[in-house]
Amino acid sequence: MLIRVLRRFLRPYRRDVALVVALQLVQTLAALSLPTLNADIIDDGVVRGDTGYIMRTGAVMLGITAVQVTCAILAVYVGARTAMTAGRDLRSAVFDRVQRFSLAEMGRFGAPSLITRSTNDVQQVQMVTLLTFTIMVMAPIMMVGGVVMALHQDVGLSALLLVVVPLLAVVMGLAIWRMGPLFRKMQKRLDRINLVLREQIAGVRVVRSFNRQPTERERFEGASTELFRTALGVGRLMALVFPAVMLIMNASSAAVIWFGAGRIDDGAMPVGSLVAFLNYLMQILMSVLMAVMMFMMVPRAQVSAERLGEVLATDPEIVAPAEPVRLATVGAAARAGTGGAAAAGPPGGPAVGDGVRAGNGVRAGNGFRGGDGFRGGDVPGAAGELRGADGALGRHLAVELDGATFGYAGAQAPVLRDVTLRLEPGRTTAVIGSTGAGKTTLVNLIPRLIDVTAGAVRMGGVDVREVDPRELREHVALVPQKAYLFSGTVASTLRHGRPAATDAELWEALEVAQARDFVEALPGGLDAPVEQGGTNFSGGQRQRLAIARALVRRADIYLFDDAFSALDYATDARLRAVLPRATRGAAVLVVAQRVASIRDADTIVVLDAGQVVGSGTHQELMDANATYQEIVLSQLSAEEAA
Repeated sequence: MLIRVLRRFLRPYRRDVALVVALQLVQTLAALSLPTLNADIIDDGVVRGDTGYIMRTGAVMLGITAVQVTCAILAVYVGARTAMTAGRDLRSAVFDRVQRFSLAEMGRFGAPSLITRSTNDVQQVQMVTLLTFTIMVMAPIMMVGGVVMALHQDVGLSALLLVVVPLLAVVMGLAIWRMGPLFRKMQKRLDRINLVLREQIAGVRVVRSFNRQPTERERFEGASTELFRTALGVGRLMALVFPAVMLIMNASSAAVIWFGAGRIDDGAMPVGSLVAFLNYLMQILMSVLMAVMMFMMVPRAQVSAERLGEVLATDPEIVAPAEPVRLATVGAAARAGTGGAAAAGPPGGPAVGDGVRAGNGVRAGNGFRGGDGFRGGDVPGAAGELRGADGALGRHLAVELDGATFGYAGAQAPVLRDVTLRLEPGRTTAVIGSTGAGKTTLVNLIPRLIDVTAGAVRMGGVDVREVDPRELREHVALVPQKAYLFSGTVASTLRHGRPAATDAELWEALEVAQARDFVEALPGGLDAPVEQGGTNFSGGQRQRLAIARALVRRADIYLFDDAFSALDYATDARLRAVLPRATRGAAVLVVAQRVASIRDADTIVVLDAGQVVGSGTHQELMDANATYQEIVLSQLSAEEAA
């Protein structure tokens, strides 16, 4: 897997790789030539007393050394640049793949593991790539060249290499064999450390409120100790390997001197050749030692490459079809077929494209419908001109769930079963139900964050599985159950909905979301900083900023997943009173636990155990639906409910 990953991400840099190999080849050949020249100086210069020969050969050695140093510097520079660039590309590829993951793949890997894979695992592969360019390319050239040059100096003494090199290879092989499983454990222990840290940092208030600091400390120490023990096992192996290698090297040097002295005494070998042979032996053993150091890291990099390969080889469940259907074409055909009439709208509801008529707008403090709210001319894009994320006229798409069923793999029962409902343009549909009824799962089906396991979800009459997910989501604005804000400024946070939005549009969205007052009070206003996750804002402020972010998008479909839960009743009522002004002509789905937040919706859908058990207006459900009555009367008195 490591070779496969390197081949894939080094392919665009073939020229740089070839240049590194060429530079390392020149550097190694230069290093191999120096001991022979040194032997010549001893045998032909020092022994004979030829000073001129010594000076001339010494100058040649200095020139070769300069070439060697230059090539070494260039090889390290180009190799480091190539390794870092390949690491950047690998990290980007992992990030891009994770960005395409559906909720199922995210749950399979887990956030802590994905973070470790994107950082530590990439770093391991990157480091091995760098060492390959700086050490591994040179080591085999040095080893083979050293053997050839040693044979050139003295064939008889070279028999020692038949013992030394295989012995080193055995030591190295045993070390690699033992370290592979340990490095695999080490990466898993790092995943565990990340998981525990992530939970403790994210849940620090819960930990402190329940006085669980000692327990969490023990939990972290347990994970840290597991990593320590695994790393200690690796360290023990390394502590054995390097002394063993040094012992073999020193014993080899002693053997060369012992047997070489005898050959010199017999006149079979000159002194310079013995010195050169010793240098070549050291070069051979050093190349083996460098390979040992390299292969110490290869098992860990191999494990990291396998983990990265798992991510890169995982195909997301949510993919674009081979020939996606364009919603723009569908919308245009629908308008052409109806002549711009209100056929797509609900019976008795506002005409599609007409927005909400003046005098029929919003009654202050009374939810989603009512009397003398805002005139069409008060809002940009009013009178049916709802603008999408690209600034084009909205197409007023309807959403239909037709027998939608969803179940997680391996689950005993589906979360949603045979859910059928329709979200009409210009109307508000609310979903209410007990905890675990499947409300959030229903919301996730519409922007295709998950796919139905049976039935269908259609937008504009087209199955969402036939539409490119990117285009599909351009028409949807989602306020998730947990309001999450990215670090930056208030303006950059809101422009996640639409990067081209003007400041005036941001202030308009903030006003509708009941967030303008506290944003104006911030130092810097729209330029006020937002910390990661919006932790410098209260829960209610984060929720209102998330609502404003969705409103900035000017979408065809708005999904509010329990988006008013952190608001007090007065703020909730004010927001609901003006919300239709910003969403007119769009289909709106509101998921809520609080009855007061949805009682004025055009249609209320009651979910129970993943099934639709009732649908209608508040009064209709109060008259005929026991489940809805139970929910309402648990929150309101009979007089308030009426």
